[in-house]
Amino acid sequence: MTEMVFGTMPARVGEPVLPKWWRTIDKWSLSAVLLLFGVGLLLGLASSPPLAEKNGLKPFYYVERQAFFGVIALAVMFGVSMLSPTQVRRMGVMGFAIAFASIVMLPFLGTDFGKGAIRWYSMGFGSVQPSEFLKPCFVILTAWLIAAAQELNGPPGRLYSFAIAVTVVLFLAAQPDFGQASLVMFSWGVIYFVGGAPIFLLVAIFGLVVMGGFTAYESSEHFARRIDGFLTAEVDPRTQIGYATNAIQNGGFFGVGVGEGTVKWSLPDAHTDFIIAVAAEEYGLIMVMCIIALYATVVVRSFFRLMRERDPFIRLAGAGLAAAFGVQAMINMGVAVRLLPAKGMTLPFVSYGGSSVIASGIALGMLLALTRKRPQGEIADHLMRRGR
Repeated sequence: MTEMVFGTMPARVGEPVLPKWWRTIDKWSLSAVLLLFGVGLLLGLASSPPLAEKNGLKPFYYVERQAFFGVIALAVMFGVSMLSPTQVRRMGVMGFAIAFASIVMLPFLGTDFGKGAIRWYSMGFGSVQPSEFLKPCFVILTAWLIAAAQELNGPPGRLYSFAIAVTVVLFLAAQPDFGQASLVMFSWGVIYFVGGAPIFLLVAIFGLVVMGGFTAYESSEHFARRIDGFLTAEVDPRTQIGYATNAIQNGGFFGVGVGEGTVKWSLPDAHTDFIIAVAAEEYGLIMVMCIIALYATVVVRSFFRLMRERDPFIRLAGAGLAAAFGVQAMINMGVAVRLLPAKGMTLPFVSYGGSSVIASGIALGMLLALTRKRPQGEIADHLMRRGR
């Protein structure tokens, strides 16, 4: 029916998969992701040797592991980006079921590695954080439900998606992992807003989130400690935030020089949560602005492509994935400069971490698959055609 009304664009019959993928992919976003991975390795070379030395490992042990996981992540990203929207949807729904079951079992089989939050499964040779894989799959599931609700006689997908979001947030908060819980709720809000949610309903939900924050502050010592540390007038220079703040100030516009930074010797999480502080100290504000520009390129390019898409599921899922990717980067950098309370969230494709980089590969692969050019034409083309 759609083709009868709007017509079709001629497809290249028998075109091989790789040439078709290269012709339809967003090359600017793809290039930005590859550059982010390269920046992550560069910063890993600067930030991880002190930790390796402290743990009695080879100087570039963590860099080699990051490169290994990064190659897997890029391979996954390229593979997922070649899928059709239907295949992406199926992958997301099945992936959500597996990731959510893994989160439910964390209190019984998971470990906290001495960090006070049970977020990981220890595999002996490494660890897996299921919440990282849950995020992109949750976005796909939510987009599918809300898109289905827009169809004639469709299911109450908005209600189902809200119930799933609240359930996921409660399980994440129980770990506790309020950073990931906030990101999941934010992703749901973006998809719901793009899907045409009434403003008053979004305001009401925002009020519930604020009330939940107050409840968490009163009931969770872990959450209250981080909020109090963020609101205090003075920063303890012996804390991670203190070290990061001093490093950023010392870096200035052009940095102190490659390998000359000192924060990596003091920050235990210099290669993960606070890697932007290493970039700011050694390479200065110029490097930080370049990193921000790369994230902005992916998000803005994705939104522009999605504005031309007719399929509601593709628009909703793509918007959720792009927003989550950009906001996670903003949260990580915002924590480092003390604009936000500490949340323990990685910088996508830059921070060290197998689960983080592979999950980012899955998310970006889904986003690249959804923003590929479609043979059915773009909505702007049809509007222009009707106006003639």
